[in-house]
Amino acid sequence: MRERVEHELALIAELAYETYFLTVYDLVNFARSRNILCQGRGSAANSAVCYCLGITEVDPARSRLLFERFISRERGEPPDIDVDFEHQRREEVIQYLYRRYGRERAALTATVITYRTRGALRDVGRALGFGSAQIDALTSSLAWWDKREQLPERLRAAGLDPEAPRVDKWLALSEALRGFPRHLSQHVGGFVISRGPLARLVPIENAAMPERTVIQWDKDDLDALGLLKVDVLALGMLSAIHRALDLVGIALSEVPPEDPAVYDMLCAADTIGVFQIESRAQMAMLPRLRPRSFYDLVIQVALVRPGPIQGDMVHPYLRRRHGQEAIEPMRPEIASVLGRTCGVPIFQEQVMQLAVVAGGFTPGEADQLRRAMAAWRRKGGLEPFEEKLISGMRLRGHDEAFAQRVFAQIRGFGEYGFPESHAASFALLVYVSAWLKRHHPAAFLCALLNNQPMGFYSPSQLLQDARRHGVEVRPMSVNESAWEAQLESSGCEPGTMASTPAVRLGLSSISGLPQAAAARLLAARQQRPLHSVADLATRAQLTHKDLALLAAAGALAKLAGHRRQAAWFAAGANQANAQFDLLSSVPPVEAAAELATPSEAEELIADYATTGFTLGRHPLTLLRSRLSAQRFISASELQNAADRQLTRAAGIVTCRQRPGTASGIVFVTLEDETGLANIVVHSRLVEQQRHELLGARLLGVLGQVQREGQVVHLVAKRLVDLSSLLGRLPTASRNFH
Repeated sequence: MRERVEHELALIAELAYETYFLTVYDLVNFARSRNILCQGRGSAANSAVCYCLGITEVDPARSRLLFERFISRERGEPPDIDVDFEHQRREEVIQYLYRRYGRERAALTATVITYRTRGALRDVGRALGFGSAQIDALTSSLAWWDKREQLPERLRAAGLDPEAPRVDKWLALSEALRGFPRHLSQHVGGFVISRGPLARLVPIENAAMPERTVIQWDKDDLDALGLLKVDVLALGMLSAIHRALDLVGIALSEVPPEDPAVYDMLCAADTIGVFQIESRAQMAMLPRLRPRSFYDLVIQVALVRPGPIQGDMVHPYLRRRHGQEAIEPMRPEIASVLGRTCGVPIFQEQVMQLAVVAGGFTPGEADQLRRAMAAWRRKGGLEPFEEKLISGMRLRGHDEAFAQRVFAQIRGFGEYGFPESHAASFALLVYVSAWLKRHHPAAFLCALLNNQPMGFYSPSQLLQDARRHGVEVRPMSVNESAWEAQLESSGCEPGTMASTPAVRLGLSSISGLPQAAAARLLAARQQRPLHSVADLATRAQLTHKDLALLAAAGALAKLAGHRRQAAWFAAGANQANAQFDLLSSVPPVEAAAELATPSEAEELIADYATTGFTLGRHPLTLLRSRLSAQRFISASELQNAADRQLTRAAGIVTCRQRPGTASGIVFVTLEDETGLANIVVHSRLVEQQRHELLGARLLGVLGQVQREGQVVHLVAKRLVDLSSLLGRLPTASRNFH
């Protein structure tokens, strides 16, 4: 390790990067002095020097990382250190940068926002005089995966003739505008710091946000100039982990490593809310990979990526890992690189190390190979490396077939290979978030709710998952709730299963409620308890709109009863400006009306309309008899169905995903009262039943079960739009590429 550190220090000194490393160290040191969680990631995690400075958390003594993945002589460009900070406190770090180096020497980089299909169609359509209804009809009918050649078909579906001259011009101009710069925006966190005034080097401007300055060039321009950039990035999971640990009362360093119970949970794919491994693809991989150690998590993070999938590395690795396929004998130098991944290259660093030990590349040349891999699909340029690698392997006694196979794997990575250093950095957060979910589910839920939006799942799904795990969730109340969710005593005997703390929902869950109004409410409550809606309205100076939102969300229940009764009292309460009314202090003599209690369905609709979730029964509980009459089974029944069984399932659409590596397949997640069902829709059915796939809120699926161990999918043969059964219930789906 000493030799490695000295090698890195010598190269850093040769390239004169000392001040860059010390600047990043200064930022990280400031964050830690303010108790802000942060962690370096990406290629910087290949550096022992970064680890020694506390910039990264990946111990180089426990891995075979490659420093030249981070810095090399041959690359001819400055290093790039990415540091994640808690997203809720990153602004403190940004303002420290400005204070430390001055606004005249530090600025955020810009990013160029270019036209995409929908934006181009909207702007060109308006310029050509098309009505907003026509523009909306066309752009709303487009899916995120639609190709340009499908636009005429979408135009016809929107009632427009693609052959008409004006419509043809609309299409032609929109196509010409695609990829054209639309406006400048701020980079997510790239900072440039200069020795002298920055304005002498680059054009700068004030940002829309106060106390921020932005360079008018993007990162590619800055790379061309050779200006050093520090990425001060925001990561929601760091905020969630920090706040959950605070609720539990332990430090990050006190989380016990390699907990078998955590790995049991991961093997069961019980990972809703867990960092990086909560997606459909990751959850499907977990029971197949069956992680039992930290390094297994590193592999898990990297394996479900386009590079290993396109390079046909996933199935060989799994078969070899579980003894279903023999690992081919390898020479010692190859085994030193591929032995830890069963002879299958999974990480970018392994490709680079293979080039060094088998092909005779220098580490810097291996990094050039990696960069050529990243661009070859767009620009080509792998041929010189192919010749050098294969001839180098021949020279070292490797046969032609093996050399060709190695190069084919390298090419398969394309631009999507995942660095081991990055995967290791993320795996640390995977483990900690999984440990919190397993052992402190209430604190974990509370922290996730207070850091929305983040991840794949909505608050509704997070709440349902936590309640299935025995967490008691209590409703919003003006008498008990803070602005954010918080933990409360469960009131049960210590040591019992129910001794897990309860989660009290915060007023921030009410859509549209201003934080300032909630702050006045909390201040009034702190002075003395609230005894009526009128008392609340007067002392907290709430408007009728504020009161109506609280009533609709059920937060006035302890003061006024059910929603209708609360709405009555809210409508009659004094407004905040009633202090100017001479009679404002005189109580009304009108008796309160006794209004009928809302039905369960009405309560559900109000819950979803005001917060996006319910603590009552799931909406499909009320529809189960009607769905069963049509032979739709529940998600839990689907989980127990036999492989290749023909069946049908229905649920609220919560997620649609169409990965670029899935050959046009769309993955849909349906939710019912028993859990989630995973649906696979092949490309032919996607086009045949596009309307149902994209438009249904409640989707029925007739299909065939596909089971591999614990992983169960329903492969759709026909889709049915059942949305009419939901009536006015508002639902939302998160759609991903």
